[in-house]
Amino acid sequence: MRCFSFYLTNLTNLLNFLFPFLIKIPSKCLPVQIENMVNLVSRTGRHLQRYEKGYRLVVGCIPYRYKKSQEPTSVEELEVLVISAQNGQGMLFPKGGWENDECMEEAAKRETEEEAGVIGVVQEKLGPWHYKSKRSCIMHESYMFPLLVQKELDCWPEKNIRKRRWVSINEAREVCHNWWMREALEELLTKSKSPSTKLGNLEQMQQLLVN
Repeated sequence: MRCFSFYLTNLTNLLNFLFPFLIKIPSKCLPVQIENMVNLVSRTGRHLQRYEKGYRLVVGCIPYRYKKSQEPTSVEELEVLVISAQNGQGMLFPKGGWENDECMEEAAKRETEEEAGVIGVVQEKLGPWHYKSKRSCIMHESYMFPLLVQKELDCWPEKNIRKRRWVSINEAREVCHNWWMREALEELLTKSKSPSTKLGNLEQMQQLLVN
């Protein structure tokens, strides 16, 4: 048992070391076993954390999808994915620290995969917002990205400490306990009504990626 524990600890350390490199490899190029192990590893620590003018830089995503209504008109309805807070109080959108070895979009997608277990296409950034941490005196500068979900993972790093749930826009307004995330949601909705920034469905986004 002691040997197994030693092996498991060293395997976790190795995966944490390789994580920044493995996440940049398309998942279809990785063996299934390696892909599954990467999905179970979350970055820890803040030694790579970005700061600017005293602000800790935070990024995240508002994962969304379109669900066809049960009404005869079959109008597509926008849903967003929320996750439970670590302390179990309230729901929020996935977010975390932007680190030095990644661009903003990469950090937002990584945090979303680690916390919510979804992968997708990021779109135009929202923000910034400035707020003070509830657990410390650190000030944060945060940005959010709409993320059109392409895949929901069965296993992800924070599966055992968070719950995820698809909700309507109105329900998201009620359950999300961070004021700046609610503002990010409203900004997303405002931009989605503009023809130049209208949110796309999966087929439209896939076509854009091909072109």
